[in-house]
Amino acid sequence: MDTKLIQILVCPVCKGPLVYKKMERELLCKPCRLAYPIKDDIPVMLEDEARRLPDTEEV
Repeated sequence: MDTKLIQILVCPVCKGPLVYKKMERELLCKPCRLAYPIKDDIPVMLEDEARRLPDTEEV
């Protein structure tokens, strides 16, 4: 995943910053508790495709 791309991407819901989780291949939005998948090095920035993080999962 290109680090320059990661720096300019924001959450499409709240426009907040994202945290890149390399091992999980996800971009996390802490305020929204959403994890956006990265497929074939392309972030899928659709709310419908994002995984909701359970309250028990640390962000």
